[in-house]
Amino acid sequence: MLTRIDHIGIACENLDTTVEFYRATYGFEVFHTEVNEEQGVREAMLKINDTSDGGASYLQLLEPTRADSAVGKWLAKNGEGVHHIAFGTADVDGDAAAVRDKGVRVLYDEPRTGSMGSRITFLHPKDCHGVLTELVTAAPHEGTSAPASTSPSTTEH
Repeated sequence: MLTRIDHIGIACENLDTTVEFYRATYGFEVFHTEVNEEQGVREAMLKINDTSDGGASYLQLLEPTRADSAVGKWLAKNGEGVHHIAFGTADVDGDAAAVRDKGVRVLYDEPRTGSMGSRITFLHPKDCHGVLTELVTAAPHEGTSAPASTSPSTTEH
Protein backbone atom coordinates (compact mmCIF):
# COMPACT_ATOMS: atom_id res chain seq x y z
CA MET A 1 0.00 0.00 0.00
CA LEU A 2 1.37 3.38 -0.98
CA THR A 3 1.66 5.56 2.11
CA ARG A 4 2.90 8.99 1.02
CA ILE A 5 4.56 11.08 -1.63
CA ASP A 6 8.15 10.09 -0.90
CA HIS A 7 9.75 12.62 -3.21
CA ILE A 8 9.46 14.64 -6.35
CA GLY A 9 12.47 14.37 -8.65
CA ILE A 10 13.54 17.58 -10.37
CA ALA A 11 16.09 17.59 -13.18
CA CYS A 12 18.44 20.56 -13.15
CA GLU A 13 21.40 21.89 -15.13
CA ASN A 14 23.40 23.01 -12.07
CA LEU A 15 22.84 21.26 -8.75
CA ASP A 16 24.55 23.88 -6.60
CA THR A 17 22.55 26.75 -8.10
CA THR A 18 19.30 24.83 -7.78
CA VAL A 19 20.00 23.84 -4.16
CA GLU A 20 20.72 27.50 -3.35
CA PHE A 21 17.41 28.56 -4.93
CA TYR A 22 15.41 26.12 -2.76
CA ARG A 23 17.40 27.07 0.34
CA ALA A 24 17.09 30.83 -0.16
CA THR A 25 13.49 30.80 -1.39
CA TYR A 26 11.86 28.18 0.82
CA GLY A 27 14.38 27.48 3.57
CA PHE A 28 14.85 23.83 2.56
CA GLU A 29 18.19 22.36 3.62
CA VAL A 30 20.14 19.49 2.11
CA PHE A 31 19.48 16.22 3.93
CA HIS A 32 21.68 13.94 1.79
CA THR A 33 23.92 14.12 -1.29
CA GLU A 34 25.53 11.48 -3.45
CA VAL A 35 26.90 10.77 -6.90
CA ASN A 36 25.76 7.66 -8.75
CA GLU A 37 28.37 7.05 -11.44
CA GLU A 38 26.44 4.12 -12.92
CA GLN A 39 23.37 6.26 -13.54
CA GLY A 40 25.36 9.41 -14.31
CA VAL A 41 23.74 11.72 -11.76
CA ARG A 42 24.69 13.92 -8.86
CA GLU A 43 21.84 14.50 -6.44
CA ALA A 44 20.77 16.46 -3.40
CA MET A 45 17.87 15.41 -1.21
CA LEU A 46 16.01 18.27 0.46
CA LYS A 47 13.79 17.13 3.32
CA ILE A 48 10.42 18.83 3.32
CA ASN A 49 8.74 17.20 6.30
CA ASP A 50 8.25 14.06 8.34
CA THR A 51 5.10 12.02 7.71
CA SER A 52 2.65 10.25 10.00
CA ASP A 53 3.88 6.80 8.92
CA GLY A 54 7.41 7.46 10.16
CA GLY A 55 8.72 8.40 6.72
CA ALA A 56 9.43 11.76 5.17
CA SER A 57 8.85 13.74 2.00
CA TYR A 58 11.70 15.18 -0.06
CA LEU A 59 12.64 17.06 -3.17
CA GLN A 60 15.28 15.16 -5.13
CA LEU A 61 17.38 17.47 -7.28
CA LEU A 62 19.16 15.62 -10.09
CA GLU A 63 22.05 16.95 -12.15
CA PRO A 64 23.40 14.71 -14.91
CA THR A 65 27.14 14.07 -14.76
CA ARG A 66 27.17 13.08 -18.43
CA ALA A 67 24.97 13.88 -21.41
CA ASP A 68 24.21 10.22 -22.22
CA SER A 69 22.70 9.46 -18.80
CA ALA A 70 18.93 8.97 -18.56
CA VAL A 71 18.51 12.29 -16.73
CA GLY A 72 20.92 14.00 -19.15
CA LYS A 73 18.87 12.84 -22.14
CA TRP A 74 15.63 13.84 -20.45
CA LEU A 75 17.02 17.27 -19.55
CA ALA A 76 18.24 17.88 -23.12
CA LYS A 77 14.78 17.04 -24.47
CA ASN A 78 12.59 18.70 -21.83
CA GLY A 79 14.67 21.27 -19.96
CA GLU A 80 14.72 21.75 -16.23
CA GLY A 81 11.67 20.72 -14.25
CA VAL A 82 9.73 17.90 -12.66
CA HIS A 83 11.17 14.58 -13.83
CA HIS A 84 9.21 12.07 -11.72
CA ILE A 85 7.08 11.50 -8.65
CA ALA A 86 7.85 8.79 -6.11
CA PHE A 87 5.46 7.11 -3.71
CA GLY A 88 6.65 5.51 -0.48
CA THR A 89 5.67 1.95 0.33
CA ALA A 90 6.62 -0.62 2.93
CA ASP A 91 6.69 -3.30 0.19
CA VAL A 92 8.04 -2.18 -3.19
CA ASP A 93 7.99 -5.79 -4.47
CA GLY A 94 4.37 -6.40 -3.53
CA ASP A 95 3.09 -3.04 -4.73
CA ALA A 96 5.00 -3.33 -8.02
CA ALA A 97 3.44 -6.77 -8.58
CA ALA A 98 -0.05 -5.45 -7.75
CA VAL A 99 0.35 -2.55 -10.19
CA ARG A 100 1.73 -4.89 -12.87
CA ASP A 101 -1.35 -7.10 -12.40
CA LYS A 102 -3.48 -4.04 -13.22
CA GLY A 103 -1.74 -3.65 -16.59
CA VAL A 104 0.87 -1.01 -15.74
CA ARG A 105 4.36 -1.69 -17.05
CA VAL A 106 6.99 -1.92 -14.31
CA LEU A 107 10.35 -0.93 -15.75
CA TYR A 108 12.57 -3.21 -13.64
CA ASP A 109 12.04 -6.96 -13.24
CA GLU A 110 13.51 -6.68 -9.75
CA PRO A 111 13.73 -3.49 -7.66
CA ARG A 112 17.13 -1.77 -7.67
CA THR A 113 19.08 0.03 -5.00
CA GLY A 114 18.45 3.77 -4.69
CA SER A 115 19.73 6.50 -2.39
CA MET A 116 20.71 5.57 1.12
CA GLY A 117 20.09 1.89 0.40
CA SER A 118 16.42 2.21 -0.53
CA ARG A 119 14.75 -0.26 -2.94
CA ILE A 120 13.15 1.29 -6.00
CA THR A 121 11.34 0.57 -9.22
CA PHE A 122 9.68 2.73 -11.85
CA LEU A 123 6.37 2.59 -13.67
CA HIS A 124 6.16 3.45 -17.36
CA PRO A 125 4.95 7.03 -17.89
CA LYS A 126 2.77 6.01 -20.85
CA ASP A 127 0.77 3.84 -18.45
CA CYS A 128 0.61 6.59 -15.78
CA HIS A 129 -0.89 9.48 -17.77
CA GLY A 130 2.51 10.82 -18.81
CA VAL A 131 4.10 10.74 -15.36
CA LEU A 132 7.25 8.73 -14.69
CA THR A 133 6.33 7.16 -11.35
CA GLU A 134 8.68 5.57 -8.83
CA LEU A 135 7.93 3.24 -5.92
CA VAL A 136 10.33 3.45 -2.96
CA THR A 137 10.92 1.33 0.14
CA ALA A 138 13.32 2.84 2.67
CA ALA A 139 16.35 0.86 3.76
CA PRO A 140 15.67 -1.09 6.98
CA HIS A 141 18.31 0.83 8.92
CA GLU A 142 16.81 4.20 8.00
CA GLY A 143 14.21 5.67 10.30
CA THR A 144 12.76 7.67 7.46
CA SER A 145 11.96 7.10 3.86
CA ALA A 146 14.91 7.24 1.51
CA PRO A 147 14.33 8.58 -1.94
CA ALA A 148 15.95 7.01 -4.91
CA SER A 149 19.08 8.31 -6.51
CA THR A 150 18.43 7.49 -10.12
CA SER A 151 15.75 7.46 -12.74
CA PRO A 152 15.48 5.54 -15.99
CA SER A 153 15.15 7.28 -19.31
CA THR A 154 11.59 7.43 -20.49
CA THR A 155 12.74 6.86 -24.05
CA GLU A 156 14.66 3.66 -23.39
CA HIS A 157 11.63 1.58 -22.41
